[in-house]
Amino acid sequence: LDFRMLDENKHARMSIASVRTGTVTRELAGALASRGTKSLTVAVESGSERVRAIVNKKLSQEEIYAAAAHAQEGGLEALKLYGMVGLVGEEDADVDATIEMFKQIRKVAPRLRLTYGCSTFVPKAHTPFQWYGVSKEADRRLNMLQKGLRPMGVDFRPESYKWSLVQAMLSRGDRRLGPVLISARDYGDTLGSFRRAFKDHKGNVPEMEYYVHSDMTPGEKSLPWQHLQGPLPEQTLIKHAEEALSHV
Repeated sequence: LDFRMLDENKHARMSIASVRTGTVTRELAGALASRGTKSLTVAVESGSERVRAIVNKKLSQEEIYAAAAHAQEGGLEALKLYGMVGLVGEEDADVDATIEMFKQIRKVAPRLRLTYGCSTFVPKAHTPFQWYGVSKEADRRLNMLQKGLRPMGVDFRPESYKWSLVQAMLSRGDRRLGPVLISARDYGDTLGSFRRAFKDHKGNVPEMEYYVHSDMTPGEKSLPWQHLQGPLPEQTLIKHAEEALSHV
């Protein structure tokens, strides 16, 4: 940062795609603002400390509020936060905590333009949450956030819940899905196309719900990608899943 702020570098524009919330200082924000950057992006996952503990996101409310205050004090104009709904163990109270978080950010940094990009949890292979499906409550909770955030001027940008279902199907799918994917392509590649394709192959392929919403006991059955070596062994993933559920 000191090198970037030297006089001989003052012509260079400086920007950061995303930063850890705890690293946002007045100095960093001021440096970015002086080099043409207007906004900063941080990932908070949720406004609920309980949910952040479930996903092992080591971040406190105080750090989030301090980051917002420092961004404003440093001369930045906007703060973008990214989070998620439908995480394992999430309750409506956790969504309310996210709305409350933005109310507090408004108090400590009233001049910042606030944006919240929010996706729906989708299970990914070789992670501790690969055994858990998409929450059927996620769409309703996206609507809760919209009703709570937009009246206070937060630019709420949710990802499509319907496409999250397609992502989950592709993420957890096995070789039996091949004919379904071919049929869906011919039908137009929409969520409705996939549902129609599943009907065409009923009896030969599990229902879409199986791939998208089903929860499994960690380690109880073989998964389609289990023969592939991931970054962590399965026993470690099981241990991390159990640690996450200890916060539920």
